[in-house]
Amino acid sequence: MASPVVLGTGVAGVLCLALGVVVAGKEVAAAPGLDKLTALACAFFAAPLAAFGAEHLTDAADIAQIIPPWMPARLFWAYFVGVALIAAGLSISLKRSMRLSGSLTALMFFLFVAMMHIPGVVADPRNRISWAIAFRDLSFGSGALALAGAMSPRSSANRGNAAITVARIFLGAVMIVFGVEHFLHPTSAIGVPLKQALPAWLPLPHLWAYISGTVLLIAGIAVLINRYTREAAVWAGLVVMLITLFLYVPNLAMARGDQAILEGINFVFDTMLYAGAILLLAMATSPNFRQGRLTRA
Repeated sequence: MASPVVLGTGVAGVLCLALGVVVAGKEVAAAPGLDKLTALACAFFAAPLAAFGAEHLTDAADIAQIIPPWMPARLFWAYFVGVALIAAGLSISLKRSMRLSGSLTALMFFLFVAMMHIPGVVADPRNRISWAIAFRDLSFGSGALALAGAMSPRSSANRGNAAITVARIFLGAVMIVFGVEHFLHPTSAIGVPLKQALPAWLPLPHLWAYISGTVLLIAGIAVLINRYTREAAVWAGLVVMLITLFLYVPNLAMARGDQAILEGINFVFDTMLYAGAILLLAMATSPNFRQGRLTRA
């Protein structure tokens, strides 16, 4: 029998993903080519939020330990963030009040970076994992910021929108950094380059790391200089989603024991959230997904 943490995290993520796919069904059917993937950006971004929210609620005591010790009532904040993540996941998957949920989610991730990750980087600047986690959460916040910008009532084709511009710069920079990391550490996790080694069953691990790194690097440069931003973000998002589906989902299926299964679930949703953030930028910069098509009455 799976533990409450494993069960809650997995079920919340899967249910939110299914809900988001159903809600996006008409947009997916109407979208041409790779824009079908862009139409699923909200579902891909929302599901991990719900999963991690459930993990906060079912494993609050452990998660409270990573909250800065100078903050009072750390257990309260673990529960508070859990509820906030689930609320944001439901809002985005249902496509309701997305400007508000996008803005608050962006603020939350940026606060994580400022309050937890930057101090960690300063304390140990040679630790590449501390940098990777800081850039990862920066990308999550940037994806949410792109969503909020796309929902702005003054957004016209989303050009000149300050929120989308900031999100584009941050996401482009993170893609470049992660792309370089794939070349420097080709046997470590791909997508989000953390310290875990690639699974032994994966053939030609260096090849997949170099391909993924090349795509992220080229796409990141295009996004950063604002040339073919939508196309670059779509292809980068596609590659990261393929990594999720064909590397981390099978790895999860092979996991045994609660700890290994929970780690597998986290890798699946962590990488999916990164893909969702990139695809939200693609959505925000696409003329096919203006505010009128994204909001629901």
